[in-house]
Amino acid sequence: MTRPTSRRTVLTAAIAAAAGAGAAASAVPASAAPSRTSRTSSSPAAASLVDNRFWTTYTDWRCGSSAGTRAVAGRRPGLVISAPAGSTDYTDPHTGTTKAWEYATWTSPVHRSAVPATEVIASWNAHTPHGTWIQIEMRGRYSDGTDTPWYVMGRWAAGDTDIRRTSVDDQTDGRSTVWTDTFSLDDAASGLRLVSYRLRLTLHRAPGTRLTPTVHRVGAMASDIPDRFTVPATAPGAARELPVPRYSQNVHVGEYPEYDNGGEAWCSPTSSQMIIEYWGRKPTSEDLAWVKPGLADPQVCHAARHTFDYQYEGCGNWPFNAAYAATYRDMNAVVTRLGSLTDLEKLTAAGIPVITSQSFLKGELTGAGYGTAGHLMTVIGFTADGDVIANDPASPSNDAVRRVYQRREWENIWLRTKRYDANGAVRSGTGGVCYVYWPSDPAPGQHRVLRSLGLA
Repeated sequence: MTRPTSRRTVLTAAIAAAAGAGAAASAVPASAAPSRTSRTSSSPAAASLVDNRFWTTYTDWRCGSSAGTRAVAGRRPGLVISAPAGSTDYTDPHTGTTKAWEYATWTSPVHRSAVPATEVIASWNAHTPHGTWIQIEMRGRYSDGTDTPWYVMGRWAAGDTDIRRTSVDDQTDGRSTVWTDTFSLDDAASGLRLVSYRLRLTLHRAPGTRLTPTVHRVGAMASDIPDRFTVPATAPGAARELPVPRYSQNVHVGEYPEYDNGGEAWCSPTSSQMIIEYWGRKPTSEDLAWVKPGLADPQVCHAARHTFDYQYEGCGNWPFNAAYAATYRDMNAVVTRLGSLTDLEKLTAAGIPVITSQSFLKGELTGAGYGTAGHLMTVIGFTADGDVIANDPASPSNDAVRRVYQRREWENIWLRTKRYDANGAVRSGTGGVCYVYWPSDPAPGQHRVLRSLGLA
């Protein structure tokens, strides 16, 4: 089976295609969520093909194996450095700087996935003060009883002065590969699956200090979504519209090109910032002091800088966006897949907006006015007829961000795993990938919905 095209290649191709067609920058949003190679499966329903497992409680942190870390209790339990297990030199591949760091590790118990999986995406929520950073790794077991290597799923810091946050390319054992932020089997048609995995956290701090990162959540979404060009239609559910702030990425075209060529590629951080502010959080004036005076919505520039993946060279690393959202006070954030539009309606009905990833031709989504190889938008509710109300950052202004998209079109575009591009070639879709952000003290109804989806 053909391996997925890298996100950077998809982004470059999308921009080149737009330029070749004489399109405006806003006509084809740059890719924040690339096409993925879809996976063959005989399982009947996507809803039963997603397994979420997250470690978040004091008991969770006391399980597994620890070398120099300890669990901390309280209203929001976490994992911290107790006594370093050792020290190591790290050469930052993006600056060339080599620095010494003390470190400690925690390795989760083995989680046997309810879904023998073709893809795994990790998420984490952590506080990383200046002088600290974390590395997240995964090792899985195949259905033939052999193991993967330890794969790096991300090197993360909220800031960008200690290390440059980064994914790691060229990780493969010839049977699976990590593509930016996603573990993926190379040939799912062979029947090989990942049946279990462990996660390993390595917490780093500047030598000789008492600093520590605090990890509040780590886990992963494992899935095996069937190949499909179309998905079954669902009946409309509850109508509700959430008062989510509206921000356009295109307001920022040309700003800070060092972060993914500027605002035309910022659909992911722009969407993240909308939901962060919906939950009553925002960066402080001190946080925004680095932004040039006079720019509109400087918090969107801030989100772009603090989600930027220096290896991928973009702001669309899915777990990095979730990790950024979780830097705000008492916020939880994960990357997952939902099985249907009904699941999405349950979340919005409970007051939880969702960021979704999709790709489509210009004529496939009525009213969008563009086509895209990968784009993030924020679903804020549904009309009485069941149509999708979305804050679409690929809009010319903040006032134009709110859109209503036809239910059947939007549902198929978001949930499918295969599609045709403008040249008739078969490409892949994201199969229901989304970001879900919520506060650590959700209302009882919100907690019930999150729990039903394996997120809380």
